[in-house]
Amino acid sequence: MSTTIEKPDTLKKSDTVENPESVEELNTVENNVIEQPNADQSEVPPLTVVPSDLEESVDSDLVEEVDVDALHERYIPEAKPKAQLSQAALERQEILDFFSPDRLAWKNVDWIVATWMIAMHIGAVAAFFFFSWQAVAVAVLLHWLTCSIGICMTYHRSLSHRSLNLKWPTKVIGTFFGVIAGEGGPLRWTATHRVHHGQSDQEGDPHSPLDDAWWSHLWWMMLKHPKRKDDLLFKHYVPDLAKDKTLVFFEKTFPLWLWGTGIAFLVFGGWEMLLWAFCFRTVVAYHSTWLVNSATHLWGYRNYETTDESRNLWWVAIAAYGEGWHNNHHAHPRLARAGHKKWELDPTWWTISFLRLIGQATDVDDRIPEASK
Repeated sequence: MSTTIEKPDTLKKSDTVENPESVEELNTVENNVIEQPNADQSEVPPLTVVPSDLEESVDSDLVEEVDVDALHERYIPEAKPKAQLSQAALERQEILDFFSPDRLAWKNVDWIVATWMIAMHIGAVAAFFFFSWQAVAVAVLLHWLTCSIGICMTYHRSLSHRSLNLKWPTKVIGTFFGVIAGEGGPLRWTATHRVHHGQSDQEGDPHSPLDDAWWSHLWWMMLKHPKRKDDLLFKHYVPDLAKDKTLVFFEKTFPLWLWGTGIAFLVFGGWEMLLWAFCFRTVVAYHSTWLVNSATHLWGYRNYETTDESRNLWWVAIAAYGEGWHNNHHAHPRLARAGHKKWELDPTWWTISFLRLIGQATDVDDRIPEASK
């Protein structure tokens, strides 16, 4: 039985979302652009707040002076001429323009990323000519560590949505495995994901399959990342995380960890370990994650009515350690568990539950909407 989320149906993919806010207060992160008004109230359009339909209510949770619960509320600003918008609103629109599929042209291709992707896929194919059971076993273990522990639990549920708080050393370990997954540093990954939730299947969504299936699966990552893009992303979408010295360290040293891991595999394990535990494992993890961006907005069933096209897809949930229950997640992004039905298995949630048991995961938002039980 579906549960309806009270959200306006007036916001379409072609709409532009703009609204200013202070750098010190949190901005957009979930289900649309989230704004905190600044001191110049004369330039701030009136806001319409649409609450979540989660039946259980909790007190507002502040993290680094950021209202985490507000990250998943939808604010709809009234239209206003561009000339009257604040600098913050103009910067917000500039961020969304960076993610436009219209920018996909040869002059905008990031050849470092493109070359890396080609090389990793060639290495994944070459792995079959250097078969080793030991290397395969290490690849399987690292797929779980990087894809589930690093990306799904740490980057996604802990950092992007603050669904749980990871204690030291689990936070450092989880971030490390997220880094060597090869999907980017923790700040850029989280900021981009928050843009996705704010603009899901609308203009400015970094990877909507409504633009093109292959765009959402792969091509969107081929665009150059100018420094200004990262500066604006960090300023408007991760002001809470940009204060964390551990995350800033991993963000700045991301390429070193990635290359260092590959070199270590080659030196200590030979070609079979490099090709299986590094290339093959990374490519499989890539596509496990990318299928969440593409397939789960195209196929599957819905437990909730949302303003995007998110779906629950069982085989992506298997490949991505529970992340395939994507409609559940877009309906209630603050929740730490992605599976809302008893049969919607969520291996990443099992790890979170264990870490909570031993005191390494705290403030776990383990609620389940009543209509889904």
